[in-house]
Amino acid sequence: MLLHDESPHAVETRENAFLVKTYARTPFHPRDGKGARLIDANGREYWDLLGGIAVNVLGHKHPRLMKAMRDATLLHVSNLHYHPAQGILAEELVRASGLNRAFFCNSGTEANEAAIKFARLATKKTKLVALEESFHGRTMGALSLTGHDAYRAPFEPLIDGVTFVAPNDIDALEAAVDANTAAIFLEPVMGEGGIIPLHEDYLIAARRIADRHGAMLVLDEIQCGLGRTGSLFAFQQSGISPDLVTLAKPLGGGLPLGAVLTGAALEGAIKPGHHGTTFGGNPVACRLGAVVLEETQKLLPRIQELGAWFANEAKRLPVVDVRGSGLMWGLELDRPAAPVARELLDRGFVVGTARERVLRLLPPYVVPKKALVEFIETLSVVLSAAKEDPSPSARLRMTPGHKEIAA
Repeated sequence: MLLHDESPHAVETRENAFLVKTYARTPFHPRDGKGARLIDANGREYWDLLGGIAVNVLGHKHPRLMKAMRDATLLHVSNLHYHPAQGILAEELVRASGLNRAFFCNSGTEANEAAIKFARLATKKTKLVALEESFHGRTMGALSLTGHDAYRAPFEPLIDGVTFVAPNDIDALEAAVDANTAAIFLEPVMGEGGIIPLHEDYLIAARRIADRHGAMLVLDEIQCGLGRTGSLFAFQQSGISPDLVTLAKPLGGGLPLGAVLTGAALEGAIKPGHHGTTFGGNPVACRLGAVVLEETQKLLPRIQELGAWFANEAKRLPVVDVRGSGLMWGLELDRPAAPVARELLDRGFVVGTARERVLRLLPPYVVPKKALVEFIETLSVVLSAAKEDPSPSARLRMTPGHKEIAA
């Protein structure tokens, strides 16, 4: 039996006994939420500036998402048959992106696995080019494209024929792509790599290089897409048209849903039997996806406005660098980010990290400016206090993020 009021200690004890430990959990127990707020097991409220790692773009308990779940009739329909939600969401994604078709799966890593297969199928080539410090997933194909040794090394040998080049280095990309390259895989903004935007001229060059060699240009927008950077698709800001786009995270409104959007170069290449999925395109997740897409498009002006404001305000923080746009930000620190993230949690702010020294912000698109104002004020205090006195006793007890005094 699952009990909503089970104590944090009981939850941790059971997980430690029975779960495979693939995550180093933070001792934080969210049990409820509304909008951009999370509420823990003790009733304490926090500003959610991580959004389930870019998933909860409409916040918690969005009324339209809740209604879509209540109105659902079938939880699952085999992909051997039809249900209306898949086609509706596919049409909306295709029309919004300018691509041709959509394939639905369950996650971002599955979307990238499918994109590898589709690119190889269309080009009859096998070599792949990706970026150093990129992240494309944890299954064997997607992991083979992930340019971070700590993720790859325990599972090598991975698939052959992957070359990694430095981000934003056009000459290196030119040298890596040749007549045997099936695809170039890029994240327009590298998320796990530390929120590193690819320059517009680099993306334009990648399109040109792919065309010259008959390779597919695949853009992984799993974290940076669907409104996160201020446009519905991040690639739209550079004016290029990719051959494939991979999506996930916010697409299912909190339920597992990934997608691959395919362009004209893929038409006719993929036939029945070439790929498949039991659960992909689930009718409930697709219903939620249609809501997410519609609501996100309404929120784009707000995302742009908040992003421009945040970019200006963050300049006064005592940090090494501020990177990002819209509601996707990386704050590079002069120290490890994990202790700072824990301190922020103590003070009522849920944030993420990327690599060793980057605080990562991926808040819901409905986040109030008040939350970001309080975050900037609090982070400034945390970083300044740590310089003056790094001891735990220096931490303040009353914080803007909480509605009560932190324990």
